[in-house]
Amino acid sequence: MTKSTNLALVDDHALLRNGLATLVSDLGYPVLYECGNGKQLVDKIGKNCVPDLILMDINMPEMDGFETTLWLKKNYPLVNVLALSMYDDENSIIRMIKNGARGYILKDSNPNELKDAIDSIMSKGFYYSDLVSGRLIRSIQDDDEEENNNRKLVMGLNEKEIEFLKLAATEMTYKEIAQQMHLSPRTIDGYRDDLFQKLNIKSRVGLVLFAIKNGIVHFN
Repeated sequence: MTKSTNLALVDDHALLRNGLATLVSDLGYPVLYECGNGKQLVDKIGKNCVPDLILMDINMPEMDGFETTLWLKKNYPLVNVLALSMYDDENSIIRMIKNGARGYILKDSNPNELKDAIDSIMSKGFYYSDLVSGRLIRSIQDDDEEENNNRKLVMGLNEKEIEFLKLAATEMTYKEIAQQMHLSPRTIDGYRDDLFQKLNIKSRVGLVLFAIKNGIVHFN
């Protein structure tokens, strides 16, 4: 199965890319083509040269790995992407995976891990190293915890507070919000201060961001 897996390489460093092409060929994977950035890949893949899996660098000129992976997710969702990068920070890992990468390994990984990653993606649909799994799980747990806490906060708000949050996301002044809600400015100040305390927020901008994030207001 692995020998019929056709690859493409996208990396702006020619020497590294050529060395990687030799390595994966030695591992038994035919390389359809190499590209120096995402735009070159878009041109190649548009000529019916669709690989099974793409080894994708992140930091590239013109069209980087984040943008290219997201483009593939939208236009060629069956093409697997394995991020192969020097970046080991949590944000890069999570962003690549959210953009559609099926796996993420570092460029200093040994050839056996690269082979395991390719085989795992083609057979299971994903590959995450111990490093990535730990970071991703931790991030998901943090996101879930924050989401649960925010949901509780939203459920604890009354109708007037929800209405105030919606109006706070407009260009109205607090005085105009008071007139809109048929309340005194002092009462509106009270709503604002209570929400600051309830939501642990210190500014109107913070209130607006909370409202957007939790679906209280929507911007197209």
